Amino acid sequence: MNDPAPGKIPGLILAGGLARRMGGGDKPLQRLAGRSILAHVVERLRGQCGELLLNANGDPARFAAYGLPVLADSVPGFAGPLAGILAGMDWLAAERPNMGWLVSVAADTPFIPVDLVARLRAARVAAGTPLACAASAGRQHHAIALWPVALRQDLRAALAAGEHRLGHWTAKHGVAIAEWPAGPVDPFFNINTLEELAEAEAILGRSA
Repeated sequence: MNDPAPGKIPGLILAGGLARRMGGGDKPLQRLAGRSILAHVVERLRGQCGELLLNANGDPARFAAYGLPVLADSVPGFAGPLAGILAGMDWLAAERPNMGWLVSVAADTPFIPVDLVARLRAARVAAGTPLACAASAGRQHHAIALWPVALRQDLRAALAAGEHRLGHWTAKHGVAIAEWPAGPVDPFFNINTLEELAEAEAILGRSA
């Protein structure tokens, strides 16, 4: 399996959720400091990856302004982030067959660290595991991770069997942990509510 430099690995932004705690709709398109949450994520990730992909269901035209390939889940019924990961793996297998790795991030994490991809890769190599995920304040963030495309058929079988828990599936294969400090701002702060959107706005205001 090839192991490209961090700047070559594709990045997948997971935007397939239902945003129930924000009243539904597209949470990544909510405005944060004059731009969408998604625009912040794209900006933080773009320099770290060879190309960016977006996992989202429904009409892809609503994301046309970002110029990214939009990949829908192939598993019906909003099967969660693992279904989005599989969509990214399948796209790479078809369109980039020589690329064996994929980094995923959640579309509601506007403070993603700029060394994310490099540190995930380094953690995986050091541990000798097929997977690596991010952590902060002792908490693992299973959707923010480095994935080998070679496991896509295993993932497909797990989803077909009803497995939707990221941490449970990754633990079966071996996952390295890359830890970041949680202060002064947790780089994996995620926005699930309007209150958290206001908190993110305040964080950006203090750093301006």
